[in-house]
Parts: sequence; C-alpha cells; structure tokens
Amino acid sequence: MVTGARAKPLGGGAKARAKEDGGHPVALTVNGVRAARRVEPRTLLVDFLREDLRLTGTHVGCDTSHCGACTVLVDGRAIKSCTMFAVQVDGTRITTIEGLASHGRMHPIQKAFKEHHGLQCGFCTPGVVLAAYEFLQNHRHPTEDEIRVAISGNLCRCTGYQNIVRSVVAAGALPASAFAARRSSARRGDSRRRAGR
Repeated sequence: MVTGARAKPLGGGAKARAKEDGGHPVALTVNGVRAARRVEPRTLLVDFLREDLRLTGTHVGCDTSHCGACTVLVDGRAIKSCTMFAVQVDGTRITTIEGLASHGRMHPIQKAFKEHHGLQCGFCTPGVVLAAYEFLQNHRHPTEDEIRVAISGNLCRCTGYQNIVRSVVAAGALPASAFAARRSSARRGDSRRRAGR
C-alpha cells in the first residue's frame, strides 16, 4: 500500500489565481467515466470522491492514513486517498469500490468476501477489498502470511481478520482469467456508456 506524496505548497501567486478562478482544474477517469471539476488546492482526494463525485463507498475513518478505509486504486495502485490532494490525481485513472462491479455483477473478489463472510460492519471492507485486489494482481495463490502483510495497512475493528484472510485466499485461488475477463468486460461496458449505447 502506498501513501501519496505530499503536495508542494503553492506560491502566493498560484494561491491567488486558484482563488480568483474558482479552483484548479482536475480532469481524471473514475470507474471508467471521465470527470472534470475545479477544486481548491487543499481538497483531499477522499473528500473530492465523496463530496464532488458522490462516491461514498470510499470511507473516511481516521484522516491520518492509519486505517485504510479510504483506499482507492490510482492507476492500479492502492492509495490511501486521505493522503493525497485531488490536484495530484489530475490525468489519472481511479477505481473506487463502486467501480469493481460490472453490469450489476460483483467482481470475483467481492463474491469471495461475501461467500467467506469477510466483513461484519462493512466500514473497512471497501478499502480492504481494493488493497487485496491490487495485491492479487501480482500475487496469485498467496500464503496467509503474505496476505496479512499485504492488508496490514487496513484496520478492521470487528472481524479479527480471519475471514478477511480466508476471502483473499479464495480470491487468490481463482484463475487469473477471472480477474482479466472482468477487467476487459468492465472496459467494454465503460466504452459503451461513454458512446451512449
């Protein structure tokens, strides 16, 4: 899990321009849909996703990067969105928990969490699922110890992690094609939506 690099402070002139013109332009692709907004330089990515784009599956747990509830994928990498400013993700592709499902069908990792009871209250679940998703892209059939290290940046106060680990083991046992097929199917659905079909 990666935390975002700290943004460089804006100089006085840049701050004044941002204030005068209503913020900095940010254009990115979120869950396959292009989004463009003007944001204040200090707007955190988690707040941008929740408040501007209304993607409330990204949770705010601690605002200190400790809990991982705000984890999203930025260009395929799991990032704690409370550690990045929205202006830092200009031009990137972001996937939130809402973007894993395709055409109303859960992603295989979401099914594994459901089938193996990898959640209780569900508050941490979106962040854990996305952290595990990134991990499984490069680690097929991981051991329980490897999984525990991979999700160590995500805190769960309910489950004791046993069923979360079982869920990731189950998802990791799926053939790589289960992930690849879903990704290409999601891209086709996204391009159809953008084309208005």
